[in-house]
Amino acid sequence: METVVLLLIAGLVLMLLEIVLPGMIAGLIGFGCLVAGVVLSYVRFGPKSGSLVLFLVLVLLLVEGLLWIRFFPHSKLGQAFVTRRTVGNLNVEQPELLHQTGTALTNLRPSGTALINGHRVDVVSEGPMIERGTAVKVVALEGLRVVVRAV
Repeated sequence: METVVLLLIAGLVLMLLEIVLPGMIAGLIGFGCLVAGVVLSYVRFGPKSGSLVLFLVLVLLLVEGLLWIRFFPHSKLGQAFVTRRTVGNLNVEQPELLHQTGTALTNLRPSGTALINGHRVDVVSEGPMIERGTAVKVVALEGLRVVVRAV
């Protein structure tokens, strides 16, 4: 009996430690301990007691999971895993391109690349296909899309 209880307690503790230990090793070993405890209870005490232990383990895992979901994200330890600052700046908006002119580096059917103010820019043509080498003018900025028209 002591071996079964020890395996179950060790399994639950190791699965709780998986929260702060990287690599999934503690969680897998803990799960293995739980399975070994349930199997050992079936072997030593028969199907009735084994089923009771299995039910208790499943209930404990469910309760442990629900408590973790409810309390861990808001705890001091949980907040240590959450970053509150912005890392880097994408600088994807290019309002300075509006009404600028350039040259189509690729055929625009309807999307392609143009050279505008010395920079390669992914663009979309406003209407029909624009041949490579044609002068283009930026007529609109729609979010990240740069819309051009042949001059």
